[in-house]
This record gives sequence, structure tokens and C-alpha cells, in this order.
Amino acid sequence: MRNAKNMALCGVFTALIAIGAFIRIPVPVVPFTLQYLFTMLAGLLLGAKLGAAAVALYVGMGLIGFPIFTQGGGFGYVFNPSFGYLVGFIVGAYATGKIAHTEESPRFGRLLAANLIGLFIVYAFGMVHCYLIHNLYMSDPMGVWTLFLYCFVLAVPGDFVLCFVAAAVAKRVMPRMEVRFSAQRTPQKVRSPQR
Repeated sequence: MRNAKNMALCGVFTALIAIGAFIRIPVPVVPFTLQYLFTMLAGLLLGAKLGAAAVALYVGMGLIGFPIFTQGGGFGYVFNPSFGYLVGFIVGAYATGKIAHTEESPRFGRLLAANLIGLFIVYAFGMVHCYLIHNLYMSDPMGVWTLFLYCFVLAVPGDFVLCFVAAAVAKRVMPRMEVRFSAQRTPQKVRSPQR
């Protein structure tokens, strides 16, 4: 029963991430999507392993050809400069869930810190991959300053705001979810005293 429920939750968040890729918010210079919001919430609400699995399922579906990435799908997307962010989403969701659930009932501050660390991970993966693709694969060399400007400075403000939104949403939703992370932890066996 628990496995079926986990699979259903995983599927729901995979679908939300796919939908989020196409919800674009028009802002000056660099428009952003709600994709990162749902990858954060996957980690916060499902926990590290299940949250990362939901994101990995989304990435896997895109790589086998489902057009659910912002610019399509297929294995060739690996050579897209933005693919590193997708890998970062998986690692970021795991880290976010791991950090958030070191406490049984995480406070807003912990949820926000988990999101910000996850954000750093996503951008680290994204920027490194973008730099390597531009400079080693494409005939379009990119300098470090240009990379930092376009792939971080102009892009991160919207995702930074989403970190606060995700923390607030998770704080409200967590008490209402049926999945209790404390129940998933394996209780330690009580050893009988040695005679």
C-alpha cells in the first residue's frame, strides 16, 4: 500500500515538473519557468529519495523522447547547454529533501535553507555543463564572466524568490500530508540487557 502511494506521489510530481517547464513568467531580460518550484517541492514534500526519483523520472522521460523539456526532448538534449540544470534538479531535490528532513517537523528557516542550498547545487551543475558544451562541443566559446552574467546573475533572482515560495507552501502542506516521514524511519531495535 505504501509503495503504491509513493509511486502515485512520484508520478504527480513528475507531471507537475513537466507542466512547470511550460509555465513561463515573462520578466525583463531572462524569463523563467515554475519548473524549479516543483523540483524543490518534490524534495521538501516527498523526501530526499522519492523527491529525487520524481525528478529523475521526469528527466528520463524527456531523454527517451517525450517533448517535456522547455525545448523538446530526446537523448540529443544532453548536448543542450541547459541540460546541466536538469541534472542539477535531481541532485538538488535530493539535497533539499535530506536537509529539510533532518528535523521531524522542519521550521520555515530550515526549509528555506534547504531550498537555497538546492538552488546553489542546481546552478553549479547548470553553469559547469553550459560552459563545457559551449567551449568543448559548440563552436561558440563562452568566457567565465559571460557565463556568470547570463547563467547566474540574470537568471537567479526569480528562482531565489521561488525558494521562499516553496518554503512557505511546504510549511503549510506538510502537516496535511498523509505521508509522515517519521513513520518511514526504521525504529531501532531494543536490545535486551546482557547477563
